[in-house]
Amino acid sequence: MSSKAKVLKGKKILIVSSDVVPYMPQSISAVKAFELGKSINQAGGQTRIFIPRYGSINERRHQLHEVIRLSGINLVINNYDYPLYIKVASIPKLRMQVYFIDSDDYFKRKGYLKDSSGKYFPDNDERMIFFTKGVIETVKKLNWVPNYIHLHGWFTSLFPLYLKTKYKNDLLFKNSKIISSLYQDIFPGHLNEQFNEKLEYDEISNIGLNHSTPIDALKLLSLGITYSDGVVIAEQDISQTLIKQIKSGKKPFLSSEESRQDQQVIDFLDREFS
Repeated sequence: MSSKAKVLKGKKILIVSSDVVPYMPQSISAVKAFELGKSINQAGGQTRIFIPRYGSINERRHQLHEVIRLSGINLVINNYDYPLYIKVASIPKLRMQVYFIDSDDYFKRKGYLKDSSGKYFPDNDERMIFFTKGVIETVKKLNWVPNYIHLHGWFTSLFPLYLKTKYKNDLLFKNSKIISSLYQDIFPGHLNEQFNEKLEYDEISNIGLNHSTPIDALKLLSLGITYSDGVVIAEQDISQTLIKQIKSGKKPFLSSEESRQDQQVIDFLDREFS
């Protein structure tokens, strides 16, 4: 293997996505998250992937098992306690561990982000918060210090915000670089009208969100971009509003043409953040 392919040797990369093959259908983000993790491993890096444990994921077929030492804590969402369960599986032949954030309240339902009629769940905002805090708290319990945190899809948009505000004094993530990958798949309408109040319960405020204006997908993604250290434009036809924000900012980004190959993304990480 060439020396160029070893640029991430010894580096730890946390991949967080709303979907990953082979556990879910082959969306672009599910495939890219998986393929990037595979390429990073082959380049000498260490990856751990986190996704929600949706009710449609067959635990027996994919050999999921609960990690008792990581489960059992409660996460507080808007002043209510919700138990967190952690399950893990290994992708055969690739030595990649996948961690599943599980919740009887938020992720037992069969649908990923929509119900059987195609409507987005009204509590997706709380599911995002639970997933975000669940991943962060689990990584802390693992005491696994990531060099890079690579996020895939709008459902992960709160990670940069939480890591740079609520968890800003946590030494585990002090030197972690956050990279957000943007995709075409976004939700219509807006999040729950109490979304701002739920963030404020976690002592997150003064972040430029207007309480009287509902949070739509573009505002949510813009928030993620603002608090990320870098951006990968993973597909073409991303909103021009977001493209303008990315290009006018000072943080590194990779265009959709440049991000087609995993090696280009790996080189981007090494070039901009090593």
